[in-house]
Amino acid sequence: MHSCHSTRRDHASSGSDAGDRHESHGRHRHGRTSRVFEQGDLRHVMLALIADKPSHGYELIKEIEDRLAGAYSPSPGLVYPTLTLLEELGYIAAVQAEGTKKGYAITEEGRAALEHNKAAVDAIFERIAAVAKRAGGGPDPRILRAMENLKLALRLRLERGKLSDSQIADVAAALDAAAATVERE
Repeated sequence: MHSCHSTRRDHASSGSDAGDRHESHGRHRHGRTSRVFEQGDLRHVMLALIADKPSHGYELIKEIEDRLAGAYSPSPGLVYPTLTLLEELGYIAAVQAEGTKKGYAITEEGRAALEHNKAAVDAIFERIAAVAKRAGGGPDPRILRAMENLKLALRLRLERGKLSDSQIADVAAALDAAAATVERE
């Protein structure tokens, strides 16, 4: 772990961290595949958002999705390793958050890194605003997020093993109830 730590730190400062290589991966509406973030951008965005308000991973995913008007949502598989990287770099530190979630706050080193990269960070947020403006007519990000949460919950539950008849009935009833509610609206 320690050798990996120093390697990640070296790569991160040069802007070539492997975790940033896939920053465009996330949930895109309507099968869009265009890059939302270039290499290193997500790290800057997350650091800036944490500077505005200490946050945990899910809050950051939600905030980025909201700022992009639902056009893109970074995957947890991208956000959480980026948080780990920012923490290893000394840019953020763990703080007490709601419940069992691990929250993060910016450090002085993080503020210095943001200031050093201010022009790039400003340009990224201008690009985010432009994407949001173009995406403006789609479904509300809260609905997209809820749909993704449901898919993830179902997948995780099904991966844990076979459901009993009672569990199958409960899940089917919950899904049918949700469908009926959506149809009425």
